[in-house]
Amino acid sequence: MSVTYNFSNKVVLITGGTGAFGRTLVKRFLDTGAKTIASFRNETEAVKLKRVNPQVEIIKLDISSEKEILKAVPILIRKFTKIDILVNTVGGYLGGKNVTQLGEDEWEAMMNLNLKSAFLISKHVIPIMKSGNGGKIIHVSSKTGLKSDGYDSAYAASKAALIRFVESISLEFREDKISINCILPTTIDTEANRRAMPNADFSKWLSSEDLANVVLFLSSSDSKVINGAAIQTYGLS
Repeated sequence: MSVTYNFSNKVVLITGGTGAFGRTLVKRFLDTGAKTIASFRNETEAVKLKRVNPQVEIIKLDISSEKEILKAVPILIRKFTKIDILVNTVGGYLGGKNVTQLGEDEWEAMMNLNLKSAFLISKHVIPIMKSGNGGKIIHVSSKTGLKSDGYDSAYAASKAALIRFVESISLEFREDKISINCILPTTIDTEANRRAMPNADFSKWLSSEDLANVVLFLSSSDSKVINGAAIQTYGLS
């Protein structure tokens, strides 16, 4: 039996809202009655998202750029007055190379996508939550953040660092009624991943809907005793 949530009095910001998992989250939060904002970088994907979910508010934003965040956040606050929930799905993967083959630009790309972006959006959303009634922040790390299988050192290092980042800031703002957690999925079953790995066993992959269930729980008052957690979302397959 699925759990029904009511977020009708909440404002939710989903970064990377036009991605495969982001799109699932947008629909699920809209279905709960939440005022839902999705950040995007790709105009075409943003138009598609808006066509399917006309209630969603979309905003162009690169969260690895502090300059862009400083412009975007005041616009959102003027319109919505608050942000209750932040779900950060922005990230990227790079694998298949050993460390001697890895370029400095590739290393920096992983750190920017998977770590710097989480740092910057947290830095500028947390003060908004502090000035209100607290809030919920969920970042997306990875199973690889706990254990690497090799040939993914930049990705693994960035995702491991994200877990420690969440652990640290969750302690810094717990007195402000802000709970901060991260989820650690394995491969998510998306069209892009199927194209990239056509010979994989898709039945062992994690569905976006199942992962969204975890995010909605962490966004709800039912999760009030959970803070600073790195939640393993591997599935049973």
